[in-house]
Amino acid sequence: MKDLVVFIAKALVDNPEKVEVKEIAGEKATVLELKVADTDRGKIIGKEGRIIKSIRTIVNSASAKLDKRATVEIVE
Repeated sequence: MKDLVVFIAKALVDNPEKVEVKEIAGEKATVLELKVADTDRGKIIGKEGRIIKSIRTIVNSASAKLDKRATVEIVE
């Protein structure tokens, strides 16, 4: 899942070298914390949150196929 989020995020931003994803595994779910440059945060969120919602949908679908749960959070 981490590689998937990194791939998508790097394709969307202007500073792909500043994309960081931290994976926190819990008992029931995995949280993927996405960190990008301040200038790229708007590109990841998108208008009315459409892009981040799409990223979350893709990750949720991929994790469901593996019988797991994963969520994506944007950290500053």
